[in-house]
Amino acid sequence: MARRNDHTREELVALTLNTVKEFLATNSHHDLSLRKIANMIGYVPSTLVNVFGNYNLLLLHAVAQTLDELTQEANQVVTNSKNAETALYELAYCYHDFAQRHPNRWQLIFEHNMNGEPLPEWQSARIDSMTGMLEHLLKALAPNRSEAEVLQASRVLWSGVHGITLLSVDDKFFAAEPIDGKELIENLLSNYLTNW
Repeated sequence: MARRNDHTREELVALTLNTVKEFLATNSHHDLSLRKIANMIGYVPSTLVNVFGNYNLLLLHAVAQTLDELTQEANQVVTNSKNAETALYELAYCYHDFAQRHPNRWQLIFEHNMNGEPLPEWQSARIDSMTGMLEHLLKALAPNRSEAEVLQASRVLWSGVHGITLLSVDDKFFAAEPIDGKELIENLLSNYLTNW
């Protein structure tokens, strides 16, 4: 077992989160535990508790890392889009593609539970950043819409894209022919925006 002074706190955080990320590349978070992570990095579980606070917060840091990567990709596709409507489609496709490439990490974002503890501000800010990106694009598309209308539309679209992505990642469309999740997203967005 490694001793606590083998790594700085920052190095231990990075080592732990990279180990979780590598594990989730091929395994579900349901197969993970504090003890398993500690064994993989050569530390005792109590050291990880001292660094992260508890197992739940350790997983929340892994979720934050995933959200940071998704946000970076989303910012890039939005920045490279020629207009707000194209950016909206590209943002939705980016979300879908990220989940396809990292299904276990993506699922952890939505299956992680704070078990009654308040969500830390640093995590709330990440979520607000993602939803704010969508709201900003909708405001650009429909500047005369009220804040409440933009908020509602953003949640309708996010819910729809998320549902399609979830079914796509889990391959649960239950159709005789293969269904392309991105085609469904295009259908959802085009119909919704036409009627909005």
